[in-house]
Amino acid sequence: MTTVIERPAEAAPTEPATSPRWEWIGLIALLVGTGVAYIWGLGASGWANSFYSAAIQAGSVSWKAFFFGSSDAANSITVDKPPMSLWLMSLSVRIFGLNTWAMLVPQALLGVASVALLRTTVKRRFGGAAGLLAGLVLAVTPVAALMFRFNNPDALLVLLMIASVWALLRGVETGKTKWLLITGMFVGFGFLTKQLQVMLVVPPLALTYLIAGPPKFLTRLWQLFGALGAMIVAAGWWILIVEFWPASSRPWVGGSQNNSILELTLGYNGFGRLSGDETGSVTPGRGGTGAGMGGSMWGETGILRMFDASQGGQIAWLIPAASILLVVGLVLRGRAPRTDVQRASMIVWGSWLLVTGLTFSFMAGIFHSYYTVALSPAVAALIGIGSVVLWQRRERYWVRIAMVVALASTVVMAWVLLGRSASFVPWLKWAIFVVGVLAAVALLIPALTRGRLAAASILAVLFAGLAGPTAYAVDTIDTPHNGSIVSAGPDTGMRGFGGMGEGRRGQGGMPGGMQLPAGMQLPAGAPGRMPGGDGAAGAELGGMGGLLEGSAPTAAITEMLAQDADSYTWVAAAIGANTAAGYQLATEEPVMPVGGFNGTDPSPTLAEFQQYVAVGKIHYFIGGGGMPGMESGTSAAISAWVAENFTATTVDNVTFYDLTR
Repeated sequence: MTTVIERPAEAAPTEPATSPRWEWIGLIALLVGTGVAYIWGLGASGWANSFYSAAIQAGSVSWKAFFFGSSDAANSITVDKPPMSLWLMSLSVRIFGLNTWAMLVPQALLGVASVALLRTTVKRRFGGAAGLLAGLVLAVTPVAALMFRFNNPDALLVLLMIASVWALLRGVETGKTKWLLITGMFVGFGFLTKQLQVMLVVPPLALTYLIAGPPKFLTRLWQLFGALGAMIVAAGWWILIVEFWPASSRPWVGGSQNNSILELTLGYNGFGRLSGDETGSVTPGRGGTGAGMGGSMWGETGILRMFDASQGGQIAWLIPAASILLVVGLVLRGRAPRTDVQRASMIVWGSWLLVTGLTFSFMAGIFHSYYTVALSPAVAALIGIGSVVLWQRRERYWVRIAMVVALASTVVMAWVLLGRSASFVPWLKWAIFVVGVLAAVALLIPALTRGRLAAASILAVLFAGLAGPTAYAVDTIDTPHNGSIVSAGPDTGMRGFGGMGEGRRGQGGMPGGMQLPAGMQLPAGAPGRMPGGDGAAGAELGGMGGLLEGSAPTAAITEMLAQDADSYTWVAAAIGANTAAGYQLATEEPVMPVGGFNGTDPSPTLAEFQQYVAVGKIHYFIGGGGMPGMESGTSAAISAWVAENFTATTVDNVTFYDLTR
């Protein structure tokens, strides 16, 4: 009698008790290199995004402003996001003083932590080489190099999203409910960082556990409901406090029209981003499909959006390769048990890439190229996982062919993306092409992927795959960035919207796909950017600032605003948060941003503003600001009332009204 034993699926490698020496050396080099790169030259970016910098300054001197995320220490209005990302930077500024380094170093450290956690998550299931490669890919992704050196909420959001996958996969390994609760907690913290954007990772998390969780199906469902409860608790405590706190004693919820954090969550920062119908936006009801004024402000939507001239250089370098490696990896794990952790890892990272990529591609509302940083962990993980899994099975010729196809897609992407900025290291695309061809040939010849020759083949593949994004990342690190809309890498010629919110010092225009709609023109001298572009010339002229870029007051203006500052609740008021921000950062005194970020929030009302003036709470009103023609009825009414009742004076080309006279 013959006993037939069914061959089991290839088992996932178990994490060794101790890592080999080369792995420790690689890890130290990766983390130290990432830290140095992300911290290098941070001071050159100045206040970076002044909108958030002003709130960081306010939170460093007022615990109430800290808790709510207020734009000013007098708590007139909040920023248009929850405050968790501001808390880290405000605490740093409170300890080390108000300066660029105190504000941005915590962001860089979040980048190092993200690289380390991604490496750990991938290493646990696929070994040290896969973990190091995943961490390296994340570190050199251009948009990651940008956002981990900037003060937007995205840096903390990325870390929390990676942490949610780390916890979920531990749950897949053990089936223990505590890991699902921890997963929900990280997602809840992500909500307090950037609201509904973190929800893009929820379907991948839930799908993966439903497929691969060890317990029975009903138990898995209850565990996921427990994770949902943990998420609600982790985020809901702050939401409830804001909603039930008496509105008269807290700041207005910036970005909302009815002073409600729930409205902000579901509207301006929620479903409005998908539909394009965003009350309070500079273009309400005009999404990315070219409606309204006849053009698209946020770039064209569609399946190729992540590859266009605005987003491509930020994230697209390795998306095709990551997709190919994902499919092949899933095929190779096809006979594995339902609870296979390696396949679960591929599912969660792959569905993260799919769900987030499709959402970004078709959302019709406000979209900026730096949002694509949310794709970078998924791309990096899939490259690390897929490259190692396929390399380990390279004895199968069809796997070799798949490796060559993935490499070829990467070489083609590098050729296209580098070709969009012809003056940027023009030789690099040729070098990538030549080395890529040689690497592809090596992958097809078994003798060149064994022994010492294997190392040369691997180095050739790494160069062909990572040289392009690394060059973009180096350019990003070497270039100061400021303003509300920033992009990584060299100029690709995508400029528009009147040259406002340049993002890269010394260049005009609007990165991120934001283009001036057809038929719309800005008047000459519109306050969209500081005169002179780089802030230096702007400072000589007063640097009024505007919708997307912070003001740059001269020494004379700063001295004037600081006089008798303790006698007033606000040393000044200005239309729009960015106009107010520079004056507040220069004086370290509260400046009221009338109408919030866009100048379109109905806060304060004209009657409230008149009352503040009557009791002497505001010293000056700064003329201009915001974006011409975009102010709400409230801010426009305040501007008109001030102009009719007070005398204008000009200091360094900026108009001031003394509201005490």
